[in-house]
Amino acid sequence: MNRPDLDSCAQEPIHVPGAIQPHGAMVVIRPSDMTVLQASANATEFLGRPIAIGETVDGVIDAHRNEILTWHGSEEPELQIQADNLSLGFHRAGDMIVAELETSPSDAADNVFLRLRGFAQQLAGQPDLPGALSTTVRVMEKLTGFDRVLAYRFDGEWNGHVVAEAGNGRLPSYMGLRFPAGDIPPQARALYALNHVRLIPDVNYQPVPLQPVINPQTGDTLDMSSAQLRSVSPIHLEYMRNMGTAASMSVSIMVDGRLWGLIACHSHEPHNVPVVTREACDFIVQTLAMRIAAQEHADEAAHSVALARIQGRLLGAMSVSQYWLDGLVSNVADLLAQVAASGAAIVAGGECHTVGATPTQDEIAQIIGWLADRPDTEVFATHALPLDMPAAKDFAATASGIIAIRISELHESWLIWFRPEVLRTVEWGGDPHKVVREQGRIHPRVSFERWSEQVRLHAAPWAEAEITAARDLRAAIVGIVLRKAEELAQLSSELQRSNKELEAFSYSVSHDLRAPFRHIVGFAQLLRERENVLDEKSKHYLQTISEAALSAGRLVDDLLNFSQLGRASIAHKTVDMNKLVAEVVRSVMINNEDRAIEWAIDTLPPAWGDATLLRQVWFNLIENAVKYSRPRAPARISVTGTTENDRTTYTVSDNGVGFDMAYVDKLFGVFQRLQRVEDFEGTGIGLALVRRIIERHSGIIRGEGEVDKGATFVFALPKEGKGKILA
Repeated sequence: MNRPDLDSCAQEPIHVPGAIQPHGAMVVIRPSDMTVLQASANATEFLGRPIAIGETVDGVIDAHRNEILTWHGSEEPELQIQADNLSLGFHRAGDMIVAELETSPSDAADNVFLRLRGFAQQLAGQPDLPGALSTTVRVMEKLTGFDRVLAYRFDGEWNGHVVAEAGNGRLPSYMGLRFPAGDIPPQARALYALNHVRLIPDVNYQPVPLQPVINPQTGDTLDMSSAQLRSVSPIHLEYMRNMGTAASMSVSIMVDGRLWGLIACHSHEPHNVPVVTREACDFIVQTLAMRIAAQEHADEAAHSVALARIQGRLLGAMSVSQYWLDGLVSNVADLLAQVAASGAAIVAGGECHTVGATPTQDEIAQIIGWLADRPDTEVFATHALPLDMPAAKDFAATASGIIAIRISELHESWLIWFRPEVLRTVEWGGDPHKVVREQGRIHPRVSFERWSEQVRLHAAPWAEAEITAARDLRAAIVGIVLRKAEELAQLSSELQRSNKELEAFSYSVSHDLRAPFRHIVGFAQLLRERENVLDEKSKHYLQTISEAALSAGRLVDDLLNFSQLGRASIAHKTVDMNKLVAEVVRSVMINNEDRAIEWAIDTLPPAWGDATLLRQVWFNLIENAVKYSRPRAPARISVTGTTENDRTTYTVSDNGVGFDMAYVDKLFGVFQRLQRVEDFEGTGIGLALVRRIIERHSGIIRGEGEVDKGATFVFALPKEGKGKILA
């Protein structure tokens, strides 16, 4: 919902109010000649003498000129000087020196040191963070004299949560209540981080303007971001009045350079706190901040160590698995414990594997589609997915929170963990959604009574250590995948080299054997023609030698063809399969004219491939059909073809002797025969040659048969522009 009034409130220039609070005075000085550039209208009251704009400072400020200039040339951010009953604070605003003056009781320091004496020991004696926070607010209450002191912690959305409280009962308790992020807008949080202590002694004060309002050196209003006396936004003062507080002080809790929370002090009546007391409060709160940082670091370290052990087991399982996914799904407990999830989904290789409580696979596909459009998808984490992805409301029960890691940029590979919706009741200090408007201006809410709200569509937030563990696991998986890919690439390279060596060897051997076999056949023929006195048995021996040599020659020719296929280039074009089949049938039938064969040849769709090589496929398949249907009268052979989206499929069937499917794995092997050579001639290389041709065309082939009931061979080739056929 668009709320321009709240947006404009968040943009209010609270760092340049042009005025200060009246419990102190301000003087702006040019350091080069210590000339007064601006002064608050009440400066004379604090200095005890008139101050002239454009003239050199005098009095108490001039008395500390050397100390001030030495500080200005250093890197120290601030300077504090105590002069009798006056406290002088100095900070920089660009190239200028800003002096802030406040009265300071002479006994203020003694009271502060008495209170501080035992604080460090009390804090060290607390076993946990709640105890440390409670100790701090109790000490702050006694030290400052405020009616109520709160420890206020920010969450991930900058809502505040009161986690500790001390008070005298004059103001209502806010313990456990939450306050929306809009109560302290971003620019106010930025000032809290810059200026740790903020005091408003009287909510009904009258602002004291700087004179002149425009700084003569910059030509602009003075930036009071670091000023203790800076006048407060009217909206904030109205907020205080609505809370029933007449005075307040806040001290920022800074942990590792970030605004962790605030110690907020409130009083029912106007109440001032001396500078020295405020300095002591800052010391107390920053001591608390060091305890918080130490506690958080210790907790995170322990959590990280536990998650590292889990990750070590997962990595071990993935490293010994042939595929990284197997190592994850076989360790379900560790996979979920890695980020304290209730379910997980692994998407890889076009499949989705789920463990634990997860959305449906269609819903997981929706999440992945949504994640794929985001720029930050290496690691994405949220505990309120439906707020980012509205469609996720339908499966919030199992996936209100997700951590998603993308395994590959090239393929849709994801690991996603899920957390279910956690319904919880939040106690707010007043209705956080209520906005009061008057004449277009935003007003803070009037009521701060306890207001309950049931929060839905949220899971338990992910800890930073869990998100880090997910990121580390992603890096490990990517490393394992790359290592496996390198191993496969190396193995593939070695196999290719071995194949080339084997092909070269086969080519060399088969080529060199052709001549000796021809010589054997030739000399056997010459011997038979020359020797007329050979008896029948000798002639039979010579005939056997010739036939064996011829058979060996054919085997060598087949081996030569088989080895050449690995090196031969394929010239793809559109092939008329009807023409090829007709030519092959005529060729085969030359030596089988006496056979009774019934042919059933359909009109075949064209193929995309090398016509010469595909002719060898048809020749081997059809010749086998004719050969192994020899015992049938009549033999029946059919040839069919169909076309699909990405492939063209062809089938050759016969009613011959068939084969036992128990040996189908041997069907396409070199020298593998399922029939006796005495019954059917052949070298055992034909089907191996067919498979190699089909595979070089990125196709597939399979055979089916039954003993004495025939055989069927089916091969499929990809269409033009289509990829490899996988199944």
